[in-house]
Amino acid sequence: MPSQSSRLSIVVAYFLIYVVWGSTYYFIGVCLRDLPPFVLGALRFGVAGTALLAVCRMHGECLFKRSLVLKSAVSGIVLLFVDQAVIMFAQRFVSSSLVAIIASSTAVWIMLLDVPMWKRNFKSVATVAGMLLGFVGVGMLYVEQLYYDAPSGSHSEYGVLLLVGGCVSWACGTLYSKYCSSAEEDVGGLAGAAWQMAAASVVFGVCAGVTGGFAGTHWACVSATSWLSLAYLITFGSMLAYTAYVWLLKVRPAAEVATHAYVNPVVAVAVGAGIGGERVTFVQLAGLAVILLSVMLVNRRKHKD
Repeated sequence: MPSQSSRLSIVVAYFLIYVVWGSTYYFIGVCLRDLPPFVLGALRFGVAGTALLAVCRMHGECLFKRSLVLKSAVSGIVLLFVDQAVIMFAQRFVSSSLVAIIASSTAVWIMLLDVPMWKRNFKSVATVAGMLLGFVGVGMLYVEQLYYDAPSGSHSEYGVLLLVGGCVSWACGTLYSKYCSSAEEDVGGLAGAAWQMAAASVVFGVCAGVTGGFAGTHWACVSATSWLSLAYLITFGSMLAYTAYVWLLKVRPAAEVATHAYVNPVVAVAVGAGIGGERVTFVQLAGLAVILLSVMLVNRRKHKD
C-alpha cells in the first residue's frame, strides 16, 4: 500500500472492499460445504496473516514491538473473530436474509460511535440520508426472502441480539483500529493488519480445537473447489481487501469507508445470480438502485476533501 492517499490508490482500495469483499460471501458458502466454520476461519486468517508477516519481514519492518502486537491483537479479535463468530451462531436462530439486513447496519453504528466525527457527519444532510437509504436498500434486497428461509421454531430474538452485538463490535474494532495507530505503533498499517489476522486465527483455532472442528474434518474429502475458494478468500478477501480496509481507515472518514456494508450485499446478489444461477427480482433491482444512490450521497464529500 502506498504511503500517500493518492486518488488511484483510494479507488483501488474501495474496489477491493466493495467488490472483492462482496464476492467473498459466495466463496465462503462453497468452503463451508466441506470445512467447519471455525476451521475455515483458522485456515483463512492464519495463512493470510503469516504470509503478510513474511512480506513485512522481507521489507525490514520491525514486527515484534509489544504495543503493535497487543493493539493489533485487540483489533483483530474484535473485528474479525467476534464478527464472524456472531454471524455463525446467529444463523441458528434467524434467516440468512435477516443476517444480511442487520449486518448492513454496521455503517450506521460506525457513524453513531465515531464521536470525533460527529460534528462533520451529522451536519451533512446528504451523509445522514445516505446512511439511512443504504439500510433501506439492503432491506429491499432481501425482504422477499425474509419470510421464507427463517429456521422454524427458532428464537429469532436471540439471533437479532447477537447480530446487533456483532455490528457494534465491528464498529468499535473499526474505530479502535483507526484512532489507536501512530507513527511508532502502526496498527493501521500492513504489519498491523497481519497481526490482526494472526490473532483472529489463533482464537478461531482454539475454538475449532475445543469444538472438535479439526478432528471432525474429513480432509481427504475436501473438494478442489473448496480449496480454490479458500485460496481466493486468503489472497483476495484477506491479504488484499482486509488490508485495503485497514489502510482506508487511516486516510478516509470511517463513516465513508463503512459504506462497504451496503455495497457488499449488492455484489453478493450479483455473484449469486451470475455464478450460482439465483433469481433477481424487480424489488431487488430497486434495492440496488437505492443502495447506489446512498453511496453517492455519503461519498459526495470525497471530492471536496
